Amino acid sequence: MKRRNFLQSAALAGSAALVAPSALAEAMRREKIKEFGFQSYTVRDFIMKDMAGTLKRLRKAGYTNMEGFNFGEGKLLGKPIAEAKEIISDNKITLKSIHIMTPNLGDNMQKTIDDAAELGTEYLVCAYLMPNERESIDQYKALCEQFNTFGEMAKKSGIQFAYHNHDFEFQEIDGQLPMDVILKETSSSNVQIELDIYWARKAGINPLTFFRDNSGRVPLWHVKDLSLDEGQPMTEIGNGIIDWKQIFAHKKDAGLKYFFIEQDANFEVDSLTSLETSIKHLKKMSY
Repeated sequence: MKRRNFLQSAALAGSAALVAPSALAEAMRREKIKEFGFQSYTVRDFIMKDMAGTLKRLRKAGYTNMEGFNFGEGKLLGKPIAEAKEIISDNKITLKSIHIMTPNLGDNMQKTIDDAAELGTEYLVCAYLMPNERESIDQYKALCEQFNTFGEMAKKSGIQFAYHNHDFEFQEIDGQLPMDVILKETSSSNVQIELDIYWARKAGINPLTFFRDNSGRVPLWHVKDLSLDEGQPMTEIGNGIIDWKQIFAHKKDAGLKYFFIEQDANFEVDSLTSLETSIKHLKKMSY
């Protein structure tokens, strides 16, 4: 080899040696998701018929955290509290959060909290407001009073209360956004936010901006993808347009503790298969 060619080759090799550690360091800095959760409403058609079998299949897929629904009157998912707790534990799944509705915030507030404490959950989340509950800003303000009261009571039992959004909280009523009212009229220690990233995006909200504006107040996420098909239906993770790497890279801004993969409808095959598809995509992802 001529001296000039040798020197060129050596220089290239030296450059590669400099680049390789840098690329390796970058790869090592990237994170992978370690815990995966699911919202049980997604598989309502399965879990209400066969709770144990459904949880076994989801645990095999890699899910370890669960968010419950259909909770009240001493039952979770149609099972008495003690039985539901045993089935969840037997399948090595942890109940991190439970969705509730506004009737749970009424006269039976303490019963709701006591049953949740028996189940060992960390969060109780207002899942949805019926149309007749959200016709005016005054209604939202009245609800915020309830939320503050309930959140204060729940904290005494070691449970955090949170509010889960759809798109209507980002649609103006009399020049005000209901979400702004909720954030302003409630204490951040009593009422935190479970941001449904699909619904926020569908409403035209940038989740990263929401995280920064409400830093540390968004410990829970709902994770489902947004399709560009007509009507922008929800879809399996990886089949839509949301940049999940970017979302998870900003988890510290949000104060993320747990996320739950959810898909209400528009399944490729069925709801269980959709949860399996979504977790496979997120398992491969680094951010």
